[in-house]
Amino acid sequence: MSALPPKMQQIIFDGAGGPEVVRLAETDTPRPGPGKVLVEVAAFGINRPDCIQRQGLYPPPPGESAVPGLEIAGRIVALGEGVSGLKVGDEICALVGSGGYAEYALADAALCLQKPKALSLIEAAGVPETYFTVFDNVFTRGALKKGETFLVHGGSSGIGSTAIQLAKHFGATVIATAGSPEKCAFCKTIGADHAIDYRTQDFVAEVLQITDKRGVDVILDMVGGPYIAKNISLLALEGRLVQIAFLQGPMVEKLNYTPVMVKRLTLTGSTLRPRTLAQKAEIAKALREKVWPLLDSGAVKPLVHATFPMAETRAAHALMETSAHLGKIIVTTGK
Repeated sequence: MSALPPKMQQIIFDGAGGPEVVRLAETDTPRPGPGKVLVEVAAFGINRPDCIQRQGLYPPPPGESAVPGLEIAGRIVALGEGVSGLKVGDEICALVGSGGYAEYALADAALCLQKPKALSLIEAAGVPETYFTVFDNVFTRGALKKGETFLVHGGSSGIGSTAIQLAKHFGATVIATAGSPEKCAFCKTIGADHAIDYRTQDFVAEVLQITDKRGVDVILDMVGGPYIAKNISLLALEGRLVQIAFLQGPMVEKLNYTPVMVKRLTLTGSTLRPRTLAQKAEIAKALREKVWPLLDSGAVKPLVHATFPMAETRAAHALMETSAHLGKIIVTTGK
């Protein structure tokens, strides 16, 4: 630990607002407490919750740093008391509650996963937030099984592209919605059986035609608003709707709830960041067993749309705001 620099660069939000509030700042290099490790960050992922935090609408959980950043990849440079199974020099990626936008970040040892063999550290930075979120919501909460039909909205996003790959690999028929012909083509190249351009097509009518009016077994949605009623109408008998965000708001003016009873539907959802360390560690364990072999072999992978140097994190946020990206947006630290 004596070799660590006393100071480091990090990204802060200078108030609530648009990308213009993103700026570099210098701070003391942290030291790991019990159960934690210090990671020299090679790269970190930009995620939609970061943008919501920047707008002042998604504060970090109590006890977490105000510095944004939910996923990192890099090398362990120091171990806190009681840490086992990891060592200095290990290349890892980790889910963090906050503080990932920095040259050095603290991570819970239980949420550190060895860098997948087929990935660079830059690619690995795009794994934790999306793979934790998708695996837990699609396969644990949504209980997607081989042979079922899966619908994901926003298929070209980081979450969407991860969901398409994993659902297809585990034997589902995959339908994705996206906002342009280019994005629809992207979804199909990574495994979607069908891709619907929601700007020019009625996705409800298209899904019903694709499924011969049966509907789908599991829907992963981050849009909300008017999509909620449409999603419910598209669920097959015993179908499951999993809500992970509300880009168009959480409110519904008019909703026919009858299909929930008649078709025995399950409406569920979750957030990841506020959960306990033990709950997140359970997801990490499942990923290590069921998904890491796929990442190690290259069967699935995070799809990096663009990388930015740390000094251009503001531009990375501006790109995220446009929703023009296909896959993940990554920032590199130069470490």
